[in-house]
Amino acid sequence: MDNESIKGKKLFCLVDGEHYPSVTKLTLKELEKSGANVVGILFIGGTEKVENAAEELKSGRDGYRIYTGGDSFQDTLNILGKAVEDTHCDIVVDLSDEPVINYDDRFRIASLLLYKKLIYMGADFQFLPPRREKILNKPSLSIIGTGKRVGKTAVSVTIARLLDKKGFDPVVVAMGRGGPPEPEVIVPDELEINADFLIDIAQKGGHAASDYWEDAVLAGVPTIGCRRCGGGMAGSPVLSNVREGAERTNEMPQHFVIMEGSGPTLPPVATDVSLVVVGAAQPLRYVTGFFGEYRLMRSDLVVVTMCESPLASRDKVKQMEKGITGLFPEMDIALTVFRPEPHGDIAGKKVFMASTANPVMKDKLSGYVEETYNCSVVGISTRLSNRKELRRDLETGLKRADVLLTEIKAASIDVAAMAAKEQGCDIVFMHNKSVLIGGNVENLEQTVFDLCRSAYKGDGK
Repeated sequence: MDNESIKGKKLFCLVDGEHYPSVTKLTLKELEKSGANVVGILFIGGTEKVENAAEELKSGRDGYRIYTGGDSFQDTLNILGKAVEDTHCDIVVDLSDEPVINYDDRFRIASLLLYKKLIYMGADFQFLPPRREKILNKPSLSIIGTGKRVGKTAVSVTIARLLDKKGFDPVVVAMGRGGPPEPEVIVPDELEINADFLIDIAQKGGHAASDYWEDAVLAGVPTIGCRRCGGGMAGSPVLSNVREGAERTNEMPQHFVIMEGSGPTLPPVATDVSLVVVGAAQPLRYVTGFFGEYRLMRSDLVVVTMCESPLASRDKVKQMEKGITGLFPEMDIALTVFRPEPHGDIAGKKVFMASTANPVMKDKLSGYVEETYNCSVVGISTRLSNRKELRRDLETGLKRADVLLTEIKAASIDVAAMAAKEQGCDIVFMHNKSVLIGGNVENLEQTVFDLCRSAYKGDGK
């Protein structure tokens, strides 16, 4: 542990009875010799060395407060949460070890402490709370995810459309790995953003399928495109210009701000309310373990996407819902599926679809589009994220098509749209609309509306 990182800081320490009390006491003194101020300790269990380790630690105490864990690990977490608030500490230092505390326990501790904006460290690790700067001067919602390809941007588009319809007058701040070097404001009403427009951007070296273009085209609301590089375990980017993008909203006439994350990476800006998007097919541990729990803690509503077979069985969806409610019994949860929605007329046309969907969904998606929009789907590629394979699919598929129906993702512009244009096919963009099929909310639109209306009270999530 780097002594410089704790110098002058108020420390709260986690200790156990597997260490002999005299060893723990000596370590606490050494921490203070390094220039830190130990303000409290929490005895989290263990009786291997002595039967009454907690009492031994209380004897000879040196001015810090001593807490004892509860009967269950959740009780101990609750006590820890209160203790760090009581002591106003800066850093929690873990002096415990196996078998009293394991890897899963430490991630749960870390999630709680990062939520409380505290540093959690041990001998060879340190977790820093993701930045949540108070920049926005308007009511705001953050939309974050527990991974990539969980449909976060599709949910964002659905919500931006709803808020626009309800008169919230939203602006979306999106962050992506291919965003612009300086925050870029896009106002759809002032531009004719069609396929040719985006192809021109791609030909000039821009990422024309970045999330902010998808938001602008499919939601039809003003967006600000930002970039980020890297993503920490708890969601911090290594580098981003999102702060600058958020500051731009303060100067704009729009009345409500949507801060959109990128994959599992979070906007480094505080918002009034928050929504997290979870993929039903994700491993449960990615959502309720590691730093999935931290993302859930930050959120007021969970939207679970792709809740249908063959992506996720009924049992898997129930397992996901039960896992979330096991941690947060009062959490609002919406179970949803995506359904393609063309951003233009495709009736009577021969359609080739391009998507990032799982290949197992090909038949379901093509059948839905044919039945709902009175067209003929002559082919579908789910390889928008694989340029080499996508080109092969397009080479054969577009020859039979009148229209390319594509998501605005990955290689949709620089490969798919360009190929369609060369082939003489029309290009129609596609939104994946969120459709509620279960959970503990009765109406997704009303739930989102109520959540965003509560943002006007504001508590800085």
